This record gives sequence, structure tokens and C-alpha cells, in this order.
Amino acid sequence: MKLYFNLGYNAKAGEALQLLIHEDGALSKAHKMFYTENGLWKCEVDYFSKSISYIYRLVDEKENVVREEFVPHKLNFPHNYKEFSIFDEWNNKNFPENYLNNKILYNKQNQFRPEKISVLKKHTHLFRIEAPVYNPNWKLVLFGNVPSLGSWDYEKAIHLSQTDFGVWETSVEIPENEFIQFKYCLYDINEGRVIDVETGENRFALPNHAKDVLQIVANHYFRFKLYQMYHDAGVAVPVFSLRSESGFGVGEFADLKKLADWNKETNLGIIQILPINDTTANYSWTDSYPYAAVSVYALHPQYISLENLDFKLPKDLVEEYEAEKAELNSLELIDYEKMISGKWKYLKAVFTAEKEKIYKDRNFKKFIKDNESWLIPYAAFCVLRDKYKTPNFNEWKTHKKYIAGKISPFFTAKSKDYDASMLHAWVQFQLHKQLKDAVDYTHSLGVSLKGDLPIGIYRHSVEAWTEPELFGMDFQAGAPPDQFTELGQNWEFPTYNWEAMKADDYKWWKNRFKALEQYFDAMRIDHILGFFRIWRMPISATQGILGYFYPSVPVSLDEFRALHIPFNFDRYCKPFINEQILWDYFGEEKANALEFLNNNFDGTYSFKEEFDTQRKLADYFKKNPVDLIEDKLIALCANVLFLTEEKNGETVYHPRFNVYNTDSYKYLSDWEKKSIYDLYHDYFFRRQDHLWYEKAMEKLPVILNATKMLICGEDLGMVPDCVPVVMDELAIVALKVQRMPSDNIPFYNPKNASYLNVVTASSHDSSTLRQWWKEDPALTQKYFNQQLIQYGKSPEEMDAHLAEIIMKQHLYNDAMLAVFPIQEFLATDTELTNPKMENERINNPAVFPHYWRYRMHLNLEDLKNQTNFNQKIANWIKDSGRL
Repeated sequence: MKLYFNLGYNAKAGEALQLLIHEDGALSKAHKMFYTENGLWKCEVDYFSKSISYIYRLVDEKENVVREEFVPHKLNFPHNYKEFSIFDEWNNKNFPENYLNNKILYNKQNQFRPEKISVLKKHTHLFRIEAPVYNPNWKLVLFGNVPSLGSWDYEKAIHLSQTDFGVWETSVEIPENEFIQFKYCLYDINEGRVIDVETGENRFALPNHAKDVLQIVANHYFRFKLYQMYHDAGVAVPVFSLRSESGFGVGEFADLKKLADWNKETNLGIIQILPINDTTANYSWTDSYPYAAVSVYALHPQYISLENLDFKLPKDLVEEYEAEKAELNSLELIDYEKMISGKWKYLKAVFTAEKEKIYKDRNFKKFIKDNESWLIPYAAFCVLRDKYKTPNFNEWKTHKKYIAGKISPFFTAKSKDYDASMLHAWVQFQLHKQLKDAVDYTHSLGVSLKGDLPIGIYRHSVEAWTEPELFGMDFQAGAPPDQFTELGQNWEFPTYNWEAMKADDYKWWKNRFKALEQYFDAMRIDHILGFFRIWRMPISATQGILGYFYPSVPVSLDEFRALHIPFNFDRYCKPFINEQILWDYFGEEKANALEFLNNNFDGTYSFKEEFDTQRKLADYFKKNPVDLIEDKLIALCANVLFLTEEKNGETVYHPRFNVYNTDSYKYLSDWEKKSIYDLYHDYFFRRQDHLWYEKAMEKLPVILNATKMLICGEDLGMVPDCVPVVMDELAIVALKVQRMPSDNIPFYNPKNASYLNVVTASSHDSSTLRQWWKEDPALTQKYFNQQLIQYGKSPEEMDAHLAEIIMKQHLYNDAMLAVFPIQEFLATDTELTNPKMENERINNPAVFPHYWRYRMHLNLEDLKNQTNFNQKIANWIKDSGRL
């Protein structure tokens, strides 16, 4: 079979195109393409399969890759032709057919059945375009300038068939011997007419008089108008926050079905939740933090429904269970410790009573076999964590180092750990079944689930235990200071060893996305900036302020010399302390502080070696609490100008964040201040951008191509210029929170949102709108007048009317998604608003560790029955074109 490839592409002098065909998951050798004329490149390939997947790439004179397609072209060939002339277009990741042909489309079209087309021997052209059409009443047609294509007559347009999700094809005979011009149109099936024509210039095809060659016109980028593209609205609520009559003091996977029913009533197409992986470290309330999972695969046992297990509770426990359930369900907030201990008590009772049946269950056996790569290490980890009363494997008496051969016996019947291991595996089996049941039900209603992928992994997790080589265990990840946290954030997670991950083509990430894709249709990547660079701190630091960007272009000693900066290691890289600084920090407590310092007898002081890091001080004060000076000493540790890093056997330097605000900076000469300030500005705002662009483009395309989920990126904070460029190129939907603008403006206006945005009024890390309204009256007043265009003095409380105005601001715009926390929906109705506003905040990033215990104050069953309220929201969604 002969394939003749044709691609229009304007390359620079010295550049050339290549064709790469995917064969059984591997790439074949590159086929060289030849330039003909008018920007057209050609090549001829012998091929012997009825389907093909391939990409084009651009190379320079030395065959270095300059540009490469991220999304492969895929074609199927009719059996009655042996030669095909393929006219292609470069396939960009940010074409709608690539990012909108995702799992949400499959849910919206859950009744879809592929259509077949009949390619006859007399046909000359096969027209093919990828266009994800979300309106079930629309289809694609085409018309053109020749009689065979209707001579631009809408009534004679050629109908295309949807042969796969978002793939439209038709084959026709075009005998005319003239240059063919055509356009694709949208056709309303109910109205029986063309309702719109794609924008832009006419498309074209060449006449084809070769009897045995079929010309495939493989088009890309159907030019939708914005209103024709997918728009949706959704609710954001953590699963643990759901309240229902059947719960056990916490939201459960089964409750997602009730939430999906409410979504259906209100026309909301998205349910967005927080991470749902197991965070059980010590069974205390600190485990409520959903971003510190002990496994990136295992689901959290708190979400299991005891009433929906494969087996019923033992009869002698039913009365006790009902009493505990009633007590926990009556609480305004989650009591994590009572809830989790109660669930495990009943899970163990059911498992013990039904153990023989459980071990014989074929479906359970299959679940273990299908998931053994993560399930066996996870179950063993749980057994050892419980045995040694810590998730810190470095403190275990056995199995500190993971060796697969020594762990596999945990799953043999003769092992003393067999029953405990099987219990954890069975709980995961039940969780998977319950979540999959909820997901399938949600999908049956045309509602999609959006998950949340934490950027980091927990330091004492299964992954850190089994694959430590993939992580920077000697470092900590976090975030630089921002408007919420002036000292930055230290998440205490290890960083990623991206070089090790790259070595096996990011298999760890691909597997992770594959696992998430079992349940989710869209995914919010938490802190997507971590794929560009991470804020990294040494283990010796406790505060985020002592971090620096990694990777980055650091400052070298040569650079200090070239700028004539009188670099002195002790002055620049150690805390600068003089008499005035001591007084400013400690006042009358100065004498107590001096116990931790050495007097250098030159008017300066330095920390004693046993106290010369924040971590050493924090460890000391855990054993010897002295409230008055601990925080001040730890803060004094951060009074440095530069942070050090060992790189290729050399010490390099990073300016401390906000170096110009340090007390150390105040005591420099004016010219030294200016030189360091200029260096600081260059480091943070100029020199890193290209490096970070390269690092993101190295890994993100590979990872994102492994999933059919719609990808959204949480890109808040200090955003480098390269981030929006990469996100646009890869069609990653960006987050816009009105109160957290990336530009130097007080508020982000949702009407300015572009299509590849998700807009929202609040996030799980912020206060709710009602709480925020009272935090800063001057700021609220500005928001009231300038953003909401209201006159006069702003009210002291945010009422339902104002909440509604804010919601509508976010609904009526071009953004693909508008997603709101459940609290903001309820704030638009006086009768449904939570009377205890202080209970509604989910997380405060400035407080670590934080207790994540927010619960809806209404049952989902009652919410579904709020007919007027639900109809009001349904009308908003419909009127704003998000249906």
C-alpha cells in the first residue's frame, strides 16, 4: 500500500520536515520529507496496515528537533484502495479537537454510537475533520464551490458521519477538474438546516483524476465561534464535606450520587472535589490534610460507606453503629478521630466475620492481581505503619528499606501479617467498587467529575519508601511568600528527581494519571508551576522564606566579581546580627536570646553551631518550650542575603526572597544595596524564563498525552512569563480567582477571561465570599464600587443579592468553566445560608497543620428538594449558555 503524504508548512532556511510513524508503541525511523513549492512538503511511504498513527517534526541542519507535534494524526484506510494521497495540516495541541475530545465529551454523549461511512471505488475524496461537538442536536456538513459539493448552496450540503468521538468523515466523487474550495458548517438536526458556517478563509483541495488513488483531506481545527464551543458550570466541594442521612459524620463516595442528582436539577455539569487518596499517617486529626497522601493510588478509608459493603454489619453491632452514626452526623464539623476509629472498628468486625467468603471472592482476587504493583506495597506499608506506630519507615525495626521479595510474603497465607494485609487490600477493593459505582451513576446523568492532583508526595509515603530514587529526599518543597503567607509555605514534601523520571519516559506520572482516569473526567493539577520549577528548601529550614527556585540559573562567585560586589560568605550567607537587631527582635528578652549566640567581639553575633539552623532551633524548643523567643530566633535565622546550593562540586548562590526587606540588607552601603537589588531583580524576573519553559515542555507534553482527561492547572502565585505561554501551547485550562489576580490589579474581572480559563469567586484555600467581605472593609468598599459597580457605602454583611451578582459575573463570560464552592451557591439564598459563617472555611494556608473539617450544614437530600432555589440556579446556567 502506497501512502503519499503532503503537508503545508513554512520552514526557515536550513530546516526540514520529517514524518514519524508509530508502530506498536515505538517510533519507526524518520521519513525525510521533500520541499516542492509554495510551502508544500511531500514524502512517499510503503505501509501495510489499515490504520496508522504518526506525527510530523521540524529539524535543523544537524537534525536537532526544533518543533514536534504532541498529538499524533490517526487515519483508517478503506479496504478497496491501495494508494492514498494524504493532505495534512500541522496538528497543534491547543486545537479544540485535541483538548475538547476528552472524557467530558464522552459523558455528554453517553448515548453515542459510531457511524460507518461507505467509501465507493468511484469516490475521489475522503473529507475528514476532528471537531468535538457538545450539542447533541448538531452535526457537521460541508459545502463548496463545485457542483459536487453543492455550489455553496446550504440545501445541497454534504452530510458527514461521526465515525468516532469528535471525528467526522464523508467520501464523495468530485469529477470537476478545478481547484476545490469548501467550508464546514454546523447543521441542526431538529431544525433540519445549516445554522452556522465556520469562520475564516475557505479551505481547499486539489482535483483528483487518478482512478486508483483516494485523496484524504485530513483537516484540523474546525473554526468554532465561541458560543458553539463547550461551556460548563460546576460545584466544588470536598467529598468529606458532603452531608447526608446515610453518612457517618463525614462525606462518602456514595454521597456523590446524591450530589450528582442535585447537579442534574440545577444544570451543573461538573463536580469538582479535593484529593481522595489515603492520608492515614497516625490516625489523628492531622491526617485530615488531603494533600499529604501515604499513597498516590490508595483511596482514603474515610470515604467508605459501611452500609454499602459487600457484607452487612454483625447484628450485635448494629445498635452501637446506629448510635455512633447519629452522634457523628449531628456534629457541625467533622470529628476526624472519632469518625476514622469508628469506621475501622466496624470494617475490622465485618472482615473478621466474613473472612472465609472474602478470601474466596473471585472479584477480590482479580482486584489484587490487577493492582498488585501498588496494592501489595501499600498493604504492607499499612501493616508496618500500624505495627511500629509511625509512617516514618526510617524508624521501623524491620523493612526500613523496601525490598519487593521481602514484602511479597505479606500476601501468603502462612504469614502472620496475612490477615492484616488482606484487610487493607479488601478495604481498597470496597472503596474502588463504591467510587466506581458513584462515577458510573454520575456519568449516566451526563455529569462529569473533576479531581485534584497534588503536586507533591508525602515524605513518609509508600512511594518514598519503594522508589526513593525518584525523589529529592534531602529537600523540601513549598511556595514562596505571597499575599496570604508572608513567610512562604513549607509543605515538607520531598522534591522530584526529574532526571530519574525522564530516564524511563515519566512512567511514574503516566501510571498515576492512568489510575486517576478510572474515576475522573477532568483534573486540576495543584500548583502546576511545580512542573516548571519548584520552591525548594533544605531539610535544615522550617519556613518557606528560606527556599529558592529549582531548577534555576543561580549566581556564581564570578558574577559577584564581575558586578564588583564585595562577596563575603559569612556576611551574605549567614544571619547578620548586631546589637540593634538584637534589641529590635528581642527587646527585654535579649539576655535569653544571647544563650543561643556567640559574641564575635566586633559588634556582631552568630548562632552557636548547635542552634545555627531553623530545624535545630525547632527541635530544641519542642523539648524546651520558651514561647517568647522561639519564633523570633527562627525568624532571625532567615536574616540572610543569599542561600547556598552545591552544584557540580561548586557552591552557587540564590538571593533570599524579598532580600531588600531583610534587616541584613539595611546595614549594607547604598551602592551595595543597589547592586544586590539589580541582581535580585534579574534572578527572579529575567534570567530563569527560558530554562523553565524548556523544563516544562520537556515533561508536560509526555505526561498529558497519557490521558484523555481535560487538564486544568492551578497557576496562582508568583507566575513567570513562560507559564501562560506553555499553558496556552498545551491547552491547559488556567485558573482565575477574582481575589487573586496575577497582574498588579486589585481584582480580576471575569469578563476578561479567555476561553481556556476556569473562573471562580473563591477556592478551598481562601475564605468564603461572606468571610472575605468582613476581613478588610476598605478593600470590600473598593470591590463594591469598582468591581460590582454598586453606589454608596458597602453593607457590613454580604447579602444574598450581592452574592447573586458575583455569581452571575462569573457565569456570563467566555471562560470554558465557571466552578463555585458549594458555600457560594448557598450564600445566594437567605434561607439556605449557613448561620455559622465561621464554620465554612475549608483551609487557611497560613496555618500549618490545619484541621480540614468543613461540613455542609444541609443534607444533600434536603438540598435536592429546594425546588425554587434549584430552578433559579438551573435558569442561570441555561441563560448564560453553560448548558
